[in-house]
Amino acid sequence: MSRRTLTLKSKRFREERQGDWKDMETMLKSIESRSVRGLTDEELIKLPKLYRATLSSLSVARATSLDQSVVSYLESLSTRAYYVIYGSQQRLRDRIYNFFARDWPLAIQSAWKDVAASSFIFALGIVIGFVMVSNNPDWFYSFMDAGMAGGRTPAASEEFLRDAIYDNDPDSDGLGAFAAFLFSNNSRVAIFAFALGFAFALPTVVLLLYNGLSIGAFIAVYTGKDLGFEIGGWLSIHGTTELFAIALAGAGGCLIGRAVAFPGEMTRMESMRSKSEQAAIILGGVVFMLLVAGLLEGFGRQLVQNDWTRYAIGGAMLTFWLVYFFLPRKALETIKSNTP
Repeated sequence: MSRRTLTLKSKRFREERQGDWKDMETMLKSIESRSVRGLTDEELIKLPKLYRATLSSLSVARATSLDQSVVSYLESLSTRAYYVIYGSQQRLRDRIYNFFARDWPLAIQSAWKDVAASSFIFALGIVIGFVMVSNNPDWFYSFMDAGMAGGRTPAASEEFLRDAIYDNDPDSDGLGAFAAFLFSNNSRVAIFAFALGFAFALPTVVLLLYNGLSIGAFIAVYTGKDLGFEIGGWLSIHGTTELFAIALAGAGGCLIGRAVAFPGEMTRMESMRSKSEQAAIILGGVVFMLLVAGLLEGFGRQLVQNDWTRYAIGGAMLTFWLVYFFLPRKALETIKSNTP
């Protein structure tokens, strides 16, 4: 086909359909500037029809190798229309509400197997670390940096360890610096446990185990001085939220790793993409949980000194998270559509 013939064909194609394209563009500009409320009822009914007509024009333009400028214009118009029709028109506060009321807990519920596996691995690390250090205190130095522990090692006296638990002076060294270290370390572990899930979740498992070993070793130091009940109360205030957040981050990593390891009929990349949105929702919630844990640790450590009260706060937070995540909710409505 000669260049002149192709040009004439493109011109005729444009003239026959550009009326619909202009109507579509006018509607899109109105929606983009004033939201969908700027359209009349007739325009709202007409919009999907114009979108389908535009997709049809794009398909013809591609199939017949028309002028590239026509193809590019139609691609841009179709993309804008897609996001207007299928994209979220929710306000920010509605998105936040839906995230906490529905999206996040449903993402956790549907990944309950990964949550159970991650929690088991993490708990197993804590138990192993506790048993190993209880039987041989020298193992403590393999799992925990003695410098960051601030003297809270197997060699510390009972009095020193007890004073640290009940130190309510915000200007003292106490457990404040160590608590900040634990929070910072646990936050890093949570992020990395999620991010490294693509490697068949193996790094995620290692991180969960190792972090569990360090926490178990720390508890064993206090238990060896008959302060197990006391350190349990100190940890429970923020620990039931913070450690649960780590387990959920690990579940997100396991979810991705499982999709990569067992893609089924899809390619590994397609399988990973199919779970990426759910995993991202889980991680977004984990960040919020870590913020809550930071607040609980910052205020609870200084203001709450009674062991039973500490356990009550920790138990209440754990109960809240379990009910919040696993309370039955309506399933998410998903729109399956192909991008233009």
